[in-house]
Parts: sequence; structure tokens; C-alpha cells
Amino acid sequence: MRKADLINRIADKTGVPKVDVLVTIESFFKEIKTTMSEGENIYIRGFGTYLVKKRAAKIGRNIKKNLSVHIPEHYIPAFKPSKEFTAELKHLKPENIKSNIEETEIDA
Repeated sequence: MRKADLINRIADKTGVPKVDVLVTIESFFKEIKTTMSEGENIYIRGFGTYLVKKRAAKIGRNIKKNLSVHIPEHYIPAFKPSKEFTAELKHLKPENIKSNIEETEIDA
């Protein structure tokens, strides 16, 4: 599902104009990015947690040049689904899962 599909579904279910749904979703995404860039986690009960995770410094390898490369400590965004969210997905059957490959082939 793409963002446009999500906007269409929400607009259809709520009766709110698509433009207003778009502005709301964009504001939601922007607020998540801003809050996480300030180092704060976001907890949404029943859905999950957006976390700022710390990755330790490590030594990586450049295989082509056979060199060791220092990768400094850095932070990454992460999402941890709630127990309720995870429980809903546990009952999903493999035939109901749509992969990105299938969607791209259908669109082509």
C-alpha cells in the first residue's frame, strides 16, 4: 500500500476530504521525524513505539579494497509494535500476505 492508497481509504471511511487527510498524515509524519530527531521516543498505545536506537561504533570491511573501516557510533529510527498489534498479525495466513513484488508487477 502506498501513501496515496492510505489517504484514499481514510477519506472513504471517514468522509473527510482527501486534501485534509493528506495534510493530517503529512503533519503526523513530520511530527514523528521532528520528535525523534530531538532524541525523544513516541509511544502510541495499542499500536507501538517509535524508538531512537543507538548503534555502537564498530569496525567494518570494504571488501573491494580489503580495508578496515571505522564506523562511528550513530542513532537510527526503529519501530516496536505493541502486543495487541503483534497479536493481530499472528493470525494472518500466508496466502493473505501481499508482497511488494506482486504490487509492482500488477502496476506494470
